[in-house]
Amino acid sequence: MTEAERQPRPVPEHSRGRISRRGLLFGGAVAGVGAAAAIGVDVLTRASASPAAVPTEVPDADPAAETVPFFGEHQAGIDTVPQAHTTFVALDLRPEVDRAGMIRLMRILTDDAARLTGGKAALADSEPELAVLPSRLTVTFGFGPRVAALAPEKPSPAWLGPLPAFSVDRLDPAYGDGDLLLQVGADDPLTLAHALRMLLKDARSFTTLRWQQPGFRRARGSEKVGTTMRNLFGQIDGTVNPAPGTRDFEDLVWIADRSSWARGGTGFVLRRIEMDLDKWDRLDREGREQSVGRKLDNGAPLTGSREHDEPDFEAKTVVGFPVIAEFSHIRRARLADTSRRIFRRGYNFDAPPTAEGISHSGLLFASYQADVEHQFVPIQRSLDELDLLNEWQIPVGSAVFVIPPGCAADGYIGETLLG
Repeated sequence: MTEAERQPRPVPEHSRGRISRRGLLFGGAVAGVGAAAAIGVDVLTRASASPAAVPTEVPDADPAAETVPFFGEHQAGIDTVPQAHTTFVALDLRPEVDRAGMIRLMRILTDDAARLTGGKAALADSEPELAVLPSRLTVTFGFGPRVAALAPEKPSPAWLGPLPAFSVDRLDPAYGDGDLLLQVGADDPLTLAHALRMLLKDARSFTTLRWQQPGFRRARGSEKVGTTMRNLFGQIDGTVNPAPGTRDFEDLVWIADRSSWARGGTGFVLRRIEMDLDKWDRLDREGREQSVGRKLDNGAPLTGSREHDEPDFEAKTVVGFPVIAEFSHIRRARLADTSRRIFRRGYNFDAPPTAEGISHSGLLFASYQADVEHQFVPIQRSLDELDLLNEWQIPVGSAVFVIPPGCAADGYIGETLLG
């Protein structure tokens, strides 16, 4: 590198080319009720086949060395087979960070994220040995309203902002909102922790930490790839999900508006849902299945025998009651308008229990959809009205971001907005 190349240089807003990293760094400144009480009738069993999309098997030869491409039309970490560990982080911009500063930050973060996800050390990595096993590491960035406002000439989606108020919410500001989202996932927790530390070091001069929420699934290899996760209620969680790579997924998840800087990205909602596991323990097994509308052992609807059987909401018991009750979770979450669907990636969290030993656990519900107002909000309103699971779970955190599209190797995440 020549001496001239080592000096800080201004970044033209229209430029997609990379500049000196050194220049960037210098430039940055119904408790206890049984099924008999809830339904009072027997359950009929019916079934109708519905094929389930199963992700491609991950090679077992050297899973720790496996990488997920960083560059592309869409950001990784959305249609990627979910990793065993994910941490969601929200950062707030420092008051002095303007559009030029945000460009510098995103160039730095993009560069290091690409290195780390490829199994290479970050540029200023003092522990490069921790980067050599990427374990399907992905880094996904999202923008809140304040970042979007840095480019006022480029209108942002109308839904970008806090969700409407729901009666079930008991929101804690410690788990809400933010300017910049980092979603970092990997099958190895050490890989994830190291990558997150490198990225937060990059952002330190530009941002402050607002919140950090780690989540987990079963360890890689403990179940067959494509197995639907279980939450801490013991339920199979996420059966009805559009399959990545299908037309259905494309239409529901990716923003298609050609006039929008967010085209090729998606709308993101994170809901932190606390589960009252101790209260759930007092509910009998049949009551649990009636509240969900599915069998606990294999996730089949109460009218079926296999997980992906289509539920029959018209089926009645011998005395005329619906087999799948109106208050059941799967009935409230299933809207007649099929365009009002979402793609979800759930992760469990297990915070330290109270001093009395009461559990403090729950679900990080990550939802991806092209239009938050059209897709996520109507589903949440339906759940808010009648879902019996509200008796045992409480949303305490809520955040909405736009996840911008991906970028090419000579670009940076967010260039469609900031450039």
